[in-house]
Amino acid sequence: MPDYPDALFERIFAETKTIAVVGASPKPERPSHGVMRFLQSRGYRCIPVNPGQAGGKINGETVYAKLADIPEKIDMVDVFRRSEEAGAVVDQAIAIGAKTVWIQLGVRDDAAAARGGKAGLTVIMDHCPAIELPRLDAKRGRAQ
Repeated sequence: MPDYPDALFERIFAETKTIAVVGASPKPERPSHGVMRFLQSRGYRCIPVNPGQAGGKINGETVYAKLADIPEKIDMVDVFRRSEEAGAVVDQAIAIGAKTVWIQLGVRDDAAAARGGKAGLTVIMDHCPAIELPRLDAKRGRAQ
């Protein structure tokens, strides 16, 4: 698991308002569904991206087929895709001008991370914001 400084996580969370959740699932038992719901509970606007669910709703938000279809600015792209699919999502995040790509637990694509970094994106791999936010809160003694 890559090691990122807490200050980087704090900056990302402070600067992020709108998150595209790529691979969002309508099934409550799926991690993407729970993470999206958690991030919404923390005040983030989360927009689900899932071509098989496009036009429907997940956690009260309209689902889009791809990042380019979202009609608003995206700060962070949270990636719930397999490692071999993560690179294409990073390329799409670059194309829409996202600030951050967050690739979930167990997923790595070092070449995609390098492309994202070269394009000016902050790329986090093999971590989960629904783990890092409460961890940072606990570290600072804040209620979760």
